[in-house]
Amino acid sequence: MAGGRRKKLRLSKIYAYACGKASLQEDHSQIGGPGFSRVVDCNEPDCLEAEERKYCTNYVKTTKYTIATFLPKSLFEQFRRVANFYFLVTGILAFTPLAPYTAVSAVIPLTIVIGATMVKEGVEDWQRTKQDIEVNNRKVKVLQRDGTFVYTKWRTLRVGDIVKVEKDEFFPADLMLLSSSYEDAVCYVETMNLDGETNLKLKQALELWNLKEQHYPLTPQQLLLRDSKLRNTDYIYGVVIFTGHDTKVMQNATDPPSKRSKIEKKMDRVIYFMFFVVFLMAFVGSVFFGIATDEDLEGEKMKRWYLRPDRSTIFFDPKRVTFASIYHFLTALMLYSYFIPISLYVSIEVVKVLQCIFINQDIQMYHEESDKPAHARTSNLNEELGQVDTILSDKTGTLTCNSMEFIKCSVAGTAYGRGVTEVEKAMDRKKGSRFVNGKLNGVNHLEDSTESKSSIKGFNFKDERIMNGSWVNQSHSDVIQKFFRLLAVCHTAIPEVNGKYWTQTSVSVRELDLVSGEKVDRLYKLLNVLEFNSTRKRMSVIVRDEEGKLLILSKGADSVMFERLAKDGSSFEDETRDHVNEYADAGLRTLILAYRELDEEEYKRQVEKDLVLLGATAVEDKLQDGVPECIDKLAQAGIKIWVLTGDKMETAINIGYSCSLLRQGMKQIIINLETPEIKALEKAGEKSALSKASKQSVLSQITMGKAQLTASGGSSGAFALIIDGKSLTYALEDDMKNMFLELAIGCASVICCRSSPRQKALVTRLVKTGSGKVTLAVGDGANDVGMLQEADVGVGISGVEGMQAVMSSDVAIAQFRYLERLLLVHGHWCYRRISTMICYFFYKNIVFGFSLFLYEAHTSFSGQPAFNDWYLSLYNMLFSSSPVTIMGIFEQDVSAASCVKFPVLYQEGVQNVLFSWKRIIGWMLNGVLSGTMIFFFCAKALQHQAFNSDGNTVGSDIFGATMYTCIVWVVNLQWAMAMKYFTFFHHLAMWTSIVLWYFFMFMYGNSSPIRSTNAYKVFVEALAPTPSYWLVTLFVVIVSLIPYFSYVAVQTRFFPMYHEMIQWMRNEGKTNDPEYCEMVRQRSLRPTTVGFTARLAARTSRIRDRNRRNTSHELVAVGTESRTTQTRHEV
Repeated sequence: MAGGRRKKLRLSKIYAYACGKASLQEDHSQIGGPGFSRVVDCNEPDCLEAEERKYCTNYVKTTKYTIATFLPKSLFEQFRRVANFYFLVTGILAFTPLAPYTAVSAVIPLTIVIGATMVKEGVEDWQRTKQDIEVNNRKVKVLQRDGTFVYTKWRTLRVGDIVKVEKDEFFPADLMLLSSSYEDAVCYVETMNLDGETNLKLKQALELWNLKEQHYPLTPQQLLLRDSKLRNTDYIYGVVIFTGHDTKVMQNATDPPSKRSKIEKKMDRVIYFMFFVVFLMAFVGSVFFGIATDEDLEGEKMKRWYLRPDRSTIFFDPKRVTFASIYHFLTALMLYSYFIPISLYVSIEVVKVLQCIFINQDIQMYHEESDKPAHARTSNLNEELGQVDTILSDKTGTLTCNSMEFIKCSVAGTAYGRGVTEVEKAMDRKKGSRFVNGKLNGVNHLEDSTESKSSIKGFNFKDERIMNGSWVNQSHSDVIQKFFRLLAVCHTAIPEVNGKYWTQTSVSVRELDLVSGEKVDRLYKLLNVLEFNSTRKRMSVIVRDEEGKLLILSKGADSVMFERLAKDGSSFEDETRDHVNEYADAGLRTLILAYRELDEEEYKRQVEKDLVLLGATAVEDKLQDGVPECIDKLAQAGIKIWVLTGDKMETAINIGYSCSLLRQGMKQIIINLETPEIKALEKAGEKSALSKASKQSVLSQITMGKAQLTASGGSSGAFALIIDGKSLTYALEDDMKNMFLELAIGCASVICCRSSPRQKALVTRLVKTGSGKVTLAVGDGANDVGMLQEADVGVGISGVEGMQAVMSSDVAIAQFRYLERLLLVHGHWCYRRISTMICYFFYKNIVFGFSLFLYEAHTSFSGQPAFNDWYLSLYNMLFSSSPVTIMGIFEQDVSAASCVKFPVLYQEGVQNVLFSWKRIIGWMLNGVLSGTMIFFFCAKALQHQAFNSDGNTVGSDIFGATMYTCIVWVVNLQWAMAMKYFTFFHHLAMWTSIVLWYFFMFMYGNSSPIRSTNAYKVFVEALAPTPSYWLVTLFVVIVSLIPYFSYVAVQTRFFPMYHEMIQWMRNEGKTNDPEYCEMVRQRSLRPTTVGFTARLAARTSRIRDRNRRNTSHELVAVGTESRTTQTRHEV
């Protein structure tokens, strides 16, 4: 059409059914009331009326602090911890005469610890601040009064501004769509940042605008939400209606749940226990101090004359014993504060951050195809990865690839497609046939596996009856042609030509003319699109062919399509239903295809009814690589695996077989509402009776399931629980959920089918709270977010369903199979490192604190410290800090390969053997014993004799320094004995800590007497030249370590733990010896009941039992024959 304007078909008419026009007939009486309307003055954001409404600005803040609030809020957060508050109180008391040490030496360590944590908080919040600055300073074109568009920062936008957003830009606020680059004002929006969905949403402006006080109802079709992106549209114009924190994305932006690991919670209880011990020791010491003070002055006789009780005012005044005891109690609380590790929290935070770096940098969890490494998004839950008892997993996109391949179809009641799915192979293995001669479904798949994969993505269909034009020889070739024509036409696409997007208004199909036998191009004009959504469960297009016929082409779920078939259009419905069920059994997803011819009158009415059935498609969502192997390893580790999916029960069951969650011989407890009585009530529409009967049915099935478990004698390996979504609704009610949980825990595997996102979250919460064990949820879509946030640990799969699951997760990985290394290697290591680190922290502080307590008791509880003030302060900061940090970063009992080879090792974390109260108390008693031995051996070795060649005896300064030296050596060597893995960094940390003590003693002692006080030249003049100092140190250190060495030797020899058995095998070169490997596996407290290892074991057991029975029958037969022969002889 030269010189003329090419006429465009308006997309508003194509999507007439999809856009869902609002009706003016609806009740709008509440418009204008609070919460039901918002007045927007278009292009007049600064008018007087707009200012009176006081809408918020478009500035967005996601940070926790501001410059003004950082200091007070951060300090408040730090001193909410009981330990930090305790040290704050003792720091304040250090400025009073009650303090046994100087105030500076008490305040500096607290300041360093609190300061380090505040710096960490500040750095993290600064990262959020930079993100806010970047978002708020983005620019968008805003209409000015002179009619031009000028780039303006997002943060300056106001309600009423008219903006122009161009392709691939984010919407700066919630906008109402006015027009777009398309003639009929439609646009395409990507909402992946909001809901995680990658498919494009269609939006359309109102068709008519009349500003003369006319009312036009708006729908979500006209709303463009902030942080969604404009796609496949050159530009749009919109008016700002919600800004800043009034936008939907900010209204829905809730803080993620605060998660703390079970070890951290238990650590708090240990600290409370230590507070109790400190208060008890201070109280006991004060009582003894009061008794001794009361007896100090008898007439003119003074027992402790050096305290001069006759001149004391309060502290040692025999006449005011009660006050003296109270003051001593406060002094003792300050002195015994060294029982509480002041640097424990900050050390753990540093260690966890470094552990996260190791996880993020693990090359074996890097997915090259998607270029995505593992990402630990929070450091709070590292050790929780080593204690997982139950995994709750989504199926689609998590266990499977979420990449569909067309593999089979049913047309006119005939099944086509020779392909074999992973589920069919697993089912065949279940039957034990291993497809004869490599053939299944009539095809040699051993040969076929060597062929190259189809070059067409998503197409893996093979059938000689259809391919290469052979379909024309089929008796129903006309139906086959209509079937594939529907697949070619019934879809939505956005054509792009030279970078320009066009509205698809027609579809050209090259097809075979059955009359002439020639290939022709036929044009189908697109009139309407009825879009798919989760409620409709179907999609339809209305087209007009070249002959002028009107056709509606539909495809959708069987649950909604079969009921829309005409009576004369379902001649092969039974066959198609059978094929659909077979496809579901093979783990395939199905769609029903149907069509209908329309006349002009029918076109104006509801058209999705009285359809003619063509057939069904079946696509496969393959298992991800390594899923069965990963599940097998996790099962060997004693981890239970639940699958929560929205798929059909048949599909979910067969996926369970393909990934070895189910196996032959496993009894299935199936709970559903498919009974005839329930179906009759559904048809009758009696909701109250249906609800009552359904609940009673579910209760009865759960009771029967529990009875089966009880009758089996607790053998959980033989049972699997499968429940559908309708039944799950009743099973999760308050009066039934505990029974359901007991049944589920007693089963080896659990599969929940047709589950909604809310049900997934409720099941996860039930398992977490009901079992008290660590739960891990794994999913990849926005519908898994609730489940991920409810679980103790949420793992997001960065798949093809967007990033919503990843953004809500605690750890993100690219493939399900990486769970094996994440849990069995990093989880086990992190659990061991954190557990041992905390136990050792308390050990070294108890050694130090108990020596102080014994010294004070030795000096009749006079409140005098055994060590110099700076010795006290720097013990945790310099002389014992770096080894414990190295322990938390590098410690490993066995190698990564051994962790994977012996999954049973993971049960140490599930059973929490490394951080049980037994182990914690054991380390504490070891500290008490070490502190006692150090004190008494030093005291006895240095008492009542000359210390050096000059004949000088030992004073408190020499005694304290000698005892301190022994403590530094003992705690560092004890750390070395507890380590299972040594590197250069381990040696550096240990020897540096010891050398630092001597260096500090030398430098500090050589400073002025005013600074060094009672440490002045103690090392240079008294200790270093004296052989007895070195001999006492050597003797005390060796003797103090003997109890721990003896205990470890006996325990390792006679009561070895899993890791100690593996270490012995490694040292003896037996790691590949099948006999020893089996010996370790048999030590498992939880038998392996799922996975192909369990399947192989079950098959071996069945064969063994069969052989045993056959042997028994043969022996019986031989015995019978022998008796018969003997009788015959006697006769």
